[in-house]
Amino acid sequence: MILGTIILIILYIILRYILSWIIYFNSLDPRLGTSTWRWSYDYPVFGDRDISDLDDKIFVRLRRKRNKLITLMYSVVFIIFFVSMSWLSKFLILVLN
Repeated sequence: MILGTIILIILYIILRYILSWIIYFNSLDPRLGTSTWRWSYDYPVFGDRDISDLDDKIFVRLRRKRNKLITLMYSVVFIIFFVSMSWLSKFLILVLN
């Protein structure tokens, strides 16, 4: 249970680090928006023009970096969920015995 607690703390620190990078990338270009939980897509959105790598190379590369970080963030959240369920089950076994 102590190992699970240490793993959860480490994963939380990693999650906070990833979130700070996402916020940093969002602040570099106002077109990215302020959301930390949403991907930016490459397909055309109704009423908006799709931006390809040829149109705005710097923005597209920035958006792709941010999308990779968001994918990593979701992966860490998924791992935190499973580790927390394992920790909770060990805690309940300890309390109920």
